[in-house]
Amino acid sequence: MNQHASKILLSPRVTEKGAYMSERGAYVFNVSTFANKTQIAAAVKEIYKVSPRKVTLAAVPRKRTVTRGRTGAQRAGSTAGGKKAYVFLKAGDTIDLA
Repeated sequence: MNQHASKILLSPRVTEKGAYMSERGAYVFNVSTFANKTQIAAAVKEIYKVSPRKVTLAAVPRKRTVTRGRTGAQRAGSTAGGKKAYVFLKAGDTIDLA
């Protein structure tokens, strides 16, 4: 299944850990649940014009949540979950996420 790069890389995952890793040449992205490592590497190359050295994947599990509305009633739900990719670049290569 051949998808457009913007459908594979959904967004950069901006977290404290991600900022720490980006200083060392690794970037974290939210990716499509159907994307594989080869498709993710090709999407990074197409969008950011850098070739990844390595790509690793991790599943983001759904989490159950309970919210309280204005009336005090509780409502159960869950977070979205999904998949994230760690993209490792060659020394000297960088991605500008700003």
